[in-house]
Amino acid sequence: MRLGLRTRVSAAFAVGALVLSACVSMVSYELARSTLISERERTAVRATYFDAAVVDAGLPRSSDVGEVLRSLDTGADRYVLLYRNGQWYSRGADPAAGSAIPPELQETTAQGDAGSQRVRVDGETALVIGIPLSSGVFYEVISLAELERTLQLLGVVLTAVAIMVAGGGAAVGWYVTRHALRPLTAVAAAARNIADGDLDTRLDPDAEPDLAALSASFNHMADQLARRIERDRRFAADVSHELRSPLQTLSAAVSVVDRRRDGMDPKAAAAVGLISEEVGRFQDLVNDLLELARSDRPAEREPTDMPELVARVCRSRALPEQLLEVEPGTPGTWPVERRRMEQALGNLLDNAVRYGGGAIAVRLSCLGDRHVLEVDDAGPGVAEENRTVIFDRFVRGSAANARGDGDGTGLGLSIVARHAAAHGGTVSVGERPGGGARFRMEFP
Repeated sequence: MRLGLRTRVSAAFAVGALVLSACVSMVSYELARSTLISERERTAVRATYFDAAVVDAGLPRSSDVGEVLRSLDTGADRYVLLYRNGQWYSRGADPAAGSAIPPELQETTAQGDAGSQRVRVDGETALVIGIPLSSGVFYEVISLAELERTLQLLGVVLTAVAIMVAGGGAAVGWYVTRHALRPLTAVAAAARNIADGDLDTRLDPDAEPDLAALSASFNHMADQLARRIERDRRFAADVSHELRSPLQTLSAAVSVVDRRRDGMDPKAAAAVGLISEEVGRFQDLVNDLLELARSDRPAEREPTDMPELVARVCRSRALPEQLLEVEPGTPGTWPVERRRMEQALGNLLDNAVRYGGGAIAVRLSCLGDRHVLEVDDAGPGVAEENRTVIFDRFVRGSAANARGDGDGTGLGLSIVARHAAAHGGTVSVGERPGGGARFRMEFP
């Protein structure tokens, strides 16, 4: 799955911040480490030379080497050794005291040169310094355990800082992309409004100077689209209106001939009946086209008694008024345009009769601040992949996108969708519990 632009940019900011902070942390750690070790070694060397001078001065005056070594103030992190006349001396009686001194350093001091070397003593790092004296070699072992703990703490702190900087980089990336994509979000919202039928939606070119060209192009596109839709609507309305007069004349003439069909031979009577049906269907198609041409206008809402409206529409189609179900708590008066609501409900009932095995319920309810009108049928239902396209123009019956013979014009559900949109609502179809389809209109 491809990540979104905001996620990718935030991740890039986080990775960049992590790499940069990691590099800075490593450089800082190495600089601090080398500085602390060098300073610790210089301090240890100075202290060792001072102790060596004290021992060198005390040996001629005392025959007890241990007493001379114990006179040194070494603290807990240092201990001293003296190699004299082939024997090791320490502050205590430790015969293996000289094992901490590496052979390389012993060779260096045996040649009369002072030296130092880092070693591991009892699992901890220590610095061993050797200084030749007039009567032996003085060694001092300085523990670097405290320095190691300090460096470990510094490493943990720098790692935490790197992680926090990476998190801060991700937050900055998220904020920057959110701010940068805000104009595009406005464009997307405007496009959705136009798609939902609000053709007056426009963008403000002065809101984002860097996107002024995009805003101007979008507004020009919206203007052209609105003019095109208006031309198409006017053309459909003009054509439908011009067809009504000859259709009425043709219908009147066909009705006269149809009344005399009993005196005709069977073939002529069948032809007249077919012409009468097709003329009636043509009239329905023209009326539906006119209705679609007028459906772009906003709904003229007025308080309407919905139970009475549903009962009247059911009676007009010879359906029992007992189909109506009103859920408890549902107000009887709805702010809708009566004519559009009657036609939308009538089209849903006609669709249920033609393609759904008949209507079995008309339900009125409320969902929060939205009114809900549902029509259930007893048919096979609508396949999930067809539940959107079934509201397109010239889709008839239960098989979406199928054109063919039938009593309907293929515009009934499209008119329902346009009337729902005119009320600021939506229409959808789903499964009815127990089988069949459930058409649902929602609007404020």
